[in-house]
Amino acid sequence: MIEAAVVLSLIAPVYLGIAVVVAASRRPAYSHFRNTISELAEFGSEYTASVSFGVFLPVAIMLGIVALLVGPTNPPIAALALSIAIGYGVGAIFPSDPGSPMIGSSRQAVHNLGGAIEYLGGALSLFWIAETSGPAFRVLGFVVAASAILVSFESPVRGAIQRIAESCLFLGLLTALWLR
Repeated sequence: MIEAAVVLSLIAPVYLGIAVVVAASRRPAYSHFRNTISELAEFGSEYTASVSFGVFLPVAIMLGIVALLVGPTNPPIAALALSIAIGYGVGAIFPSDPGSPMIGSSRQAVHNLGGAIEYLGGALSLFWIAETSGPAFRVLGFVVAASAILVSFESPVRGAIQRIAESCLFLGLLTALWLR
């Protein structure tokens, strides 16, 4: 069972990374440094459905399965996988408004709540994992928590900040599973 969780937690970010690069290449004005990942599926875009249901939802499902597989034996790792799964699942069902603003439609409010669960839940899960697996997970948790705050503001590097947070979450999950 743990082997399947490791494989899924490796496939999910690789799939996400490739899909984000491909989706971004179809949008000439998109910048990985400036724009959030959610903006690839923003409401009203011709790519909303394909990115939401072809990228975000499969990632959510894979990580939901990871949470189910490891939940009985390792709740902190399951909580991390579930936090990420919720973020991507909510993002799939509630696409962001154009530009993914902090304040927008009610759909955007739910989208932002999903992001908050992913980042704050992920940070707390990394702190929890650090209790038994070492201080490196605490560092990852602080980076994710700080990124959650920073990504809340318009910035020319908002996308880069988000990608740092995402990398920390996926790296933390894969490493925690590997060390188990």
